[in-house]
Amino acid sequence: MFEVVIGLEVHVQLNTKTKLFCSCPTSFNHKQNTNTCPTCLALPGALPVLNKEVMHKSIMLGTAIDATINKNSYFDRKSYFYPDSPSAYQITQLYTPIVEHGTLTINFEDGSEKTIRINRAHIEADAGKNIHDGDISKVDLNRAGTPLLEIVSEPDMRSAEEAILYLKKLHSIIRYLGIGDANMQEGSFRVDVNVSIRPKGDEKLYTRVEVKNINSFKFIEKAIEVEVNRQSEAWEDGVYDEEISQETRLFDQVKNETRSMRGKEEAADYRYFPEPDLLKAVVTDEMMEKYTIIPELPDAKKERFIKEFGLNAYNADVITSTVEMAQFFETMMQEEGVTGKTATSLLTVELPARLKGEVNLTNSPVDAKKLGFLAKRVDDKTISIKAAKEVLDFLMENADADIDDTIEKLGLQQMTDTGALESMCDAIIDANPEKVEQYQGGKEKLFGFFVGQVMKASKGSANPQVVNEILKAKLG
Repeated sequence: MFEVVIGLEVHVQLNTKTKLFCSCPTSFNHKQNTNTCPTCLALPGALPVLNKEVMHKSIMLGTAIDATINKNSYFDRKSYFYPDSPSAYQITQLYTPIVEHGTLTINFEDGSEKTIRINRAHIEADAGKNIHDGDISKVDLNRAGTPLLEIVSEPDMRSAEEAILYLKKLHSIIRYLGIGDANMQEGSFRVDVNVSIRPKGDEKLYTRVEVKNINSFKFIEKAIEVEVNRQSEAWEDGVYDEEISQETRLFDQVKNETRSMRGKEEAADYRYFPEPDLLKAVVTDEMMEKYTIIPELPDAKKERFIKEFGLNAYNADVITSTVEMAQFFETMMQEEGVTGKTATSLLTVELPARLKGEVNLTNSPVDAKKLGFLAKRVDDKTISIKAAKEVLDFLMENADADIDDTIEKLGLQQMTDTGALESMCDAIIDANPEKVEQYQGGKEKLFGFFVGQVMKASKGSANPQVVNEILKAKLG
């Protein structure tokens, strides 16, 4: 009955060493109010000076999303007063942003895709942080003046699924470019969701509700579903105009509801005007030449992995979803003789199952080179994939252990001696004459029984491929 209309505003904290308009460090977790100076405290007489590195990172993003990069962009003042904004205004870019008119393509599980338009990406200064302690609220201005890129989509998404696919793709691109760590828990990738509904077939845009600052993909998806249900019920109950207003809401993760935070301002309420203390930001030809050369992005890497390593589209998508996993995989594949199939199994299934708590790919006790060598020992038939899991379990507790020594110590090397395996197969066949007769009479599923018995007799060390060949020859 209803169509969902979603637009997203993503605030990406850029990983510059210093703030947007001063030389204060942007380091996280320093003592409160120590990374400050007259400029980011907005003291009288202090003037902002633009950090050029912010321009460079903006050009890289604009290139990645195939956007227009404006050679001349301008800063504006957005007037509002919150306790964490010492100047009572924010320096941003309203009228001429540095990046505009880009696109981002999302991919669905069925292989289809959709292009989402990006209206703009503009530079702005972050506010500080309010810390609520019981009845007392404190303000930490360490973050005030940290450079942000606000990336604003068009209202092109039609479901929570599309919104999450867009956000994950954008998050991945930021990480691949290396322009920000995009840590949602620390607030360096913050998402505001704009949600409205309309009858299917209607092209009109109805009242837009903003749900602000949600810090995980899971909660963003849930918040959209909750807000869509709230608006749909209001429409069906005939109280849409009374209950749905243009406002900013917060998502309560415990009560699983959105609740009103404040009325949503229009542009006129912010009293925008050109920033008088800053000149225009000029992108030079030298900047364009240098910073439009960007690293290989997820889509390009995915296509290369499919062609170069024989991955299927699904596995290539999983592996390239994060820059850390893609780099890990490429290091594994540098080991001579490793196949994409074995490397994928160990990297996307076996290793993650053993990474617990704070342990992840970047600090795993089994690094990419070691996991690649383990994959090699599977591919050269030294051990089975089942034995590789036992070796991996041992390595997780003994990171310095040598893989070949571990295989020998655990007795996991595959039997490839055809003479010994033939003797085992003969013994199993002689011990099961009735099953041999049934198999030769057409009950072909019994073949798995014979393979299983040989593997059991060899304590899992027999090479399954060799066993299959011997049994097929002996059973006929």
